Amino acid sequence: MRRVVYNGERLGLREVTEADVPPLHAVYGDHAATQHMPFGPRTQPEVARLVDQAMEAATAEPRVLYVLAVVDAAHRDVIGVVRLRIEADHPHSAEIGFGLHPHQWGRGIGTDLVRLLLAFGFKELGLHRVWGARSPANLPAQLAMLTAGMVEEGRIRHHVHTPHGWRDSIVHSALEDEWIER
Repeated sequence: MRRVVYNGERLGLREVTEADVPPLHAVYGDHAATQHMPFGPRTQPEVARLVDQAMEAATAEPRVLYVLAVVDAAHRDVIGVVRLRIEADHPHSAEIGFGLHPHQWGRGIGTDLVRLLLAFGFKELGLHRVWGARSPANLPAQLAMLTAGMVEEGRIRHHVHTPHGWRDSIVHSALEDEWIER
């Protein structure tokens, strides 16, 4: 198994561990942080199960799921989580998702995180396409993805069921041959 440690200027990505449950619960358990996700706030035992599943997925060969802690480079604190899932039928394409603690919002961290994910996907995993879907109301995610170089592709109607009913998703993508590391 190849352990992931991938560092950028302000952020790093690394494998999640059991010790990350409390800081990840601070994201997944927060109403503001989960408002655009297809689920409500998670309990600490639910987050612990997610971490266990992520650690198990890290041992799969071939590996298709990366759930990684987002670490502040200066302080080494866990400030968020990313998910990159390689598509089974299209192994050169992957879906990304991310969540940051609300204290990190408004500082350009989301844009840096998307840039880091794109670099990881293209440079380290050899992907051709990286895409993500966001809530139409999640304008900070839109800005982060566009600023990082992703292109808005369109809307998937009634894509996910949330605690509040069906929700559309806006899809963004980046292609390896168009991507310029920013």
